Amino acid sequence: MLLLYGAVATSRLLSGPSTQPWPPQLGRHEVLAYLKRRIRQRLAAVIGHSKLYTADIAAAALAYTLAVIVRIGIDGHIAQPLSTAHIAVFGPYFVLCAAILFPATCLYSRNWRYATVSDLFGVARAALVVTLAFVGVLFALDGVAGFPRSIVVIALLLLMPMLVALRLRSKVEEMRSFAPNRRAVVEDEKDLIPVLLIGADDGADIYLRALQRDDSSRHRPVGILCKDAPQGSNLRGVPVLGTPGDFSAVLADLEQRDMRPRQIVVTNPVAGLTDPQIKRVMETSDRLGIAVSRPAPAVELRSGKSTGAMELRPIELTDLLERPQAALDKEALRRMIEGRRVVVTGAGGSIGSELTLQIASFAPTEIVLIESTEFNLYQIDLDLSEKYPAQKRVPYLCNVRDRARLDAVFSAHRPELVFHAAALKHVPMVELNPCEGILTNAIGTMNVAEATRRYGALAMVQISTDKVVNATSMMGATKRLAELYCQALDLSQKGSERPTRFMTVRFGNVLGSSGSLIPLFQRQLARGGPLTITDLEMKRFFMTIREAVELTLQASAHGLERQLGQGEIFVLDMGEPIKIVDMARRMIRLAGLRPDIDVKIKVVGRRPGEKLFEELFDEDEERVASAVPGVLGAVPTPVPLDDLRQALQGLELLARGGSAETARDRIAGLLPGYQAEPAAPSQSGAMHLPQTDWPQAGSASAVA
Repeated sequence: MLLLYGAVATSRLLSGPSTQPWPPQLGRHEVLAYLKRRIRQRLAAVIGHSKLYTADIAAAALAYTLAVIVRIGIDGHIAQPLSTAHIAVFGPYFVLCAAILFPATCLYSRNWRYATVSDLFGVARAALVVTLAFVGVLFALDGVAGFPRSIVVIALLLLMPMLVALRLRSKVEEMRSFAPNRRAVVEDEKDLIPVLLIGADDGADIYLRALQRDDSSRHRPVGILCKDAPQGSNLRGVPVLGTPGDFSAVLADLEQRDMRPRQIVVTNPVAGLTDPQIKRVMETSDRLGIAVSRPAPAVELRSGKSTGAMELRPIELTDLLERPQAALDKEALRRMIEGRRVVVTGAGGSIGSELTLQIASFAPTEIVLIESTEFNLYQIDLDLSEKYPAQKRVPYLCNVRDRARLDAVFSAHRPELVFHAAALKHVPMVELNPCEGILTNAIGTMNVAEATRRYGALAMVQISTDKVVNATSMMGATKRLAELYCQALDLSQKGSERPTRFMTVRFGNVLGSSGSLIPLFQRQLARGGPLTITDLEMKRFFMTIREAVELTLQASAHGLERQLGQGEIFVLDMGEPIKIVDMARRMIRLAGLRPDIDVKIKVVGRRPGEKLFEELFDEDEERVASAVPGVLGAVPTPVPLDDLRQALQGLELLARGGSAETARDRIAGLLPGYQAEPAAPSQSGAMHLPQTDWPQAGSASAVA
């Protein structure tokens, strides 16, 4: 009993921690109860792996036998008083130690199909425990005298690889599953889907492992394109055929070998791929009719939560459009936000909610949420409570048009930073409701800015849009007035002892905001089409919401900390504009369908206020360099603050009185570049295609 107890204790020390607590008192009854419980657990594991257990015992017997043969063959004789026959008698003791201690070392509590390096170390520990126990038996039987010690060492060195080999057999079978004749015996080769992978990163490894374990999958990887892995190498048996730049040549080579892929799987659309390479892959795949997909998220592939272990999903445009991110100066953001009182208007909208969550990650003293839509306010408050439960937050149902309500909120909280994301954003809707656009976008911004100045905040940051440049819509014109007002206020603070900064960040369309282009295309695709666009030549700038908010915060931090860009407008670098029709075709192709065959694209015509091309800079604006990566600077011709204030007050009276056409004419006089178009409902319906997608900061109604 003491020998068994000591062996189990030794195995416990060598095999690492266990979830079973060691008995605090080592009395006889406690030890026996503990051993019985552990033995029952180990026996259950052995029964579940009876074939492997039998093979392990046979391996132990073979290892001892070979060790004896090797030892005799090396030396030619055995030291007295033991003979070769006597040494052979000790073999059953070695096998008995293995039979008892293999279960005790948790060898059968692991799933060896998912073995890792640490599991293989566990096998080595088990062999070592058995060997040490055998040495203990030799001492107990007084058989150690004259027993060749090399037999013990040789047996250990033979037993370890045998145990490992038995456990790697299933993994070797998995590696063979990618052979060209995979499942050819039971399935028609034509049923298999050749797949070309782009990327040999962790995502590719997870994907291939999941494919190995999914016996029902018809996907057969034929090669990998990777930026870094050398050609001729392989990943889990799949050869690396070249780099993403070799895409066309590799396709031609596979075509000649009758292995042309029917599916392209991009494991990470950004890593290692330049924008031209992404474009080339997509264009070539579109032309050849090859579907392009991405694997399910890694967490689902690992856990099996996806509907199938090998579920493929279309590449989202957020993946394809995402550009390498500028390095964020997180310390500057922390210095700006941490420990300060922050107000976010339009906090429940797409940009506003992302702003709120990113701000919360830098631990402000409190976040005041201003939102005019009850559900949006409820949703962002709930998100904050779940993701940042310790963050103090105060939600207010408040419209930025309401000066008295705004004043009460600012008076109660005395914010130090104000992020103004509230606005009406849809060009067609504001065109049909111009007075509402004036009251929310222009007058609402003036109200927030004046409250910011009155209560001595450090800074106000306004979210603007590329629609302000050479505006042809009421939405763009009203936001242009808001830009000019904040610029005039910012310039008026020069020379002040404690100036309040008024900064504006301008950028183009964001992907995925409520009521925007991408969700609309997705709904139309789900219905079978058609996808509606307003003009074949229409182009737009696009950026992800996360990227836009990060750059907005970064520009604000540098502008406040270094007093940069006084009177400037920060303009985010959005890359090249993209044709809307190209995006529609790409989305159809990524859904595994054919443009103009499976899903039609319908041109419905431009609506009032819509432009073919958006611009980030006005012709009259001075462009300046910025110290912030990914951010440019624009300096509009300033307008005197008093003149602007008087003009906005006059516009407010007209808007509240419902004098829409007079208000349009007044705005045209204030903004020489603004060309008003007559507002008329679209024949296809005013909500047919909200293709404005400007950076949504608030709700679709009079946000916040």
